[in-house]
Amino acid sequence: MTQSPLPIAVALRGVAKSFGGQKVISGLSLEVPRGEFLAIVGPSGSGKTTAMRIIGGFEAPDEGSVWISGENVTAVPAERRDVNTVFQSYALFPHMSVIDNVAYGPRMRGVSRAVRRKKAGELLELVRLSDVGDRKPNQLSGGMQQRVALARALANEPAVLLLDEPLGALDRKLREEMQRELRRIQTELGATFIYITHDQEEAFGMADRLAVMRHGGFEQIGDPATIYDRPVNAWTALFVGSANQIRATLGEDGALASDLGPVAAEHIDPLLNAGDPALVIVRPEETRFLRASPEASSGPNRFAARIVDAVALGPSLRLRAVTAGGLAFESVERRAASDGIDLVPGDAITVTFAPHAARAYRDEAVQNSLRPSS
Repeated sequence: MTQSPLPIAVALRGVAKSFGGQKVISGLSLEVPRGEFLAIVGPSGSGKTTAMRIIGGFEAPDEGSVWISGENVTAVPAERRDVNTVFQSYALFPHMSVIDNVAYGPRMRGVSRAVRRKKAGELLELVRLSDVGDRKPNQLSGGMQQRVALARALANEPAVLLLDEPLGALDRKLREEMQRELRRIQTELGATFIYITHDQEEAFGMADRLAVMRHGGFEQIGDPATIYDRPVNAWTALFVGSANQIRATLGEDGALASDLGPVAAEHIDPLLNAGDPALVIVRPEETRFLRASPEASSGPNRFAARIVDAVALGPSLRLRAVTAGGLAFESVERRAASDGIDLVPGDAITVTFAPHAARAYRDEAVQNSLRPSS
């Protein structure tokens, strides 16, 4: 594990956990520097919620250790850890006012009424709810209740705040607003957030780093741009975002050949050997559709296809095409700069992309088990 120059808020060291004889997490290691916003993403059943519950003390690991602010808390119960959790269900006390909900944690710690209400008032101001302190939770919208739950979790000033799908019950527009609010609050406080979600757009939009989980382990940990642009393997490349896929074979000369024609890719997985099947991956925003012509069809990364769909998505245009052999391609580009704005279904085109946009990996045939089911 690479040592961070910042103090470590959370560390998992060789953590393993099984349920009913089935291993859910195996050899999990992670360091989260203080003040970082880390998002953990992965398909359903990948172990991300179990990892969060182990950090929070709701589950005990079978192997390994958990460290919070430099202290080994593996055997410390949840209520004595310097960690708070925000769940998808807000779990606010319906009989208490908003300000009393927020002040509940300090009250349980014996903080005086004046001090805890002052703190609760400051937190309500932070989440922009200072004018609703006397209301009951059922008098608030879903987004407001979520902010109250966040303020309550922050009232004890935990070293780490765990957020388990906290925005899952909100509609899209409200989710986007709350994403901005969460990031603002985390930045203003300099707090450590560990955010569990299956919504990749949400994770990419908020987190400093992402940890991508699969089969109880981390496939890749890094900043959002690195994970999107330079995934470590085909599984991660296909799990994160959309991708066009071309099956090819690596030749003795290091060139890639496909049924569509030659493929040029600047990145070729070092695990690939001559004769190995490869999966070439190109993001839709790096893929271009050109009107068919002799000039457009010559050279590598030039494949004949026909437009099957053209959809305007706000400022973007999504074009889909299929080759004679049935291989589908997608291109996404800005409408204002689009050369393909006048392409319609049935038009003959050439699919093309630059070599630097293509990455060739070992073909693990993983694409059928990528997306989370919920």
